[in-house]
Amino acid sequence: MRLAVLYALIALIAMAVNIGMQEVAIRAYRGPLQLVLSVVAGTGVGLIVKYALDKRFIFRFRNRDSLHEARTFGLYALMGVGTTIVFWTFEFGFQYAFQTKELRYLGAVMGLAIGYWAKYLLDKHFVFRVPAA
Repeated sequence: MRLAVLYALIALIAMAVNIGMQEVAIRAYRGPLQLVLSVVAGTGVGLIVKYALDKRFIFRFRNRDSLHEARTFGLYALMGVGTTIVFWTFEFGFQYAFQTKELRYLGAVMGLAIGYWAKYLLDKHFVFRVPAA
């Protein structure tokens, strides 16, 4: 139960960072593809924050060296491709359907919540697993 609460808290932090970065990007850039670029920026920053928090507090994982760190992060990012598609589908779907920032962000939160649940399962089995002794 403690792990579930901690994971939910980390997910909320990562969501806030993601959506916060999107808002910063939207305010900073008003050109073509503004929305797409803001979502990509939010996704990138959210990914880095979530990786650091998951690795340390959820999986208590230690990398052997910088090459192992790069490989672990790459695998973590790869496991997020499908979950990112879910998140983006919700966010852009809500934008298309409702045409408001608030409901777009609600779609983002829903997509992130579903994606993070699936991502935990993928990360547990493929990214942060401890090799057999």
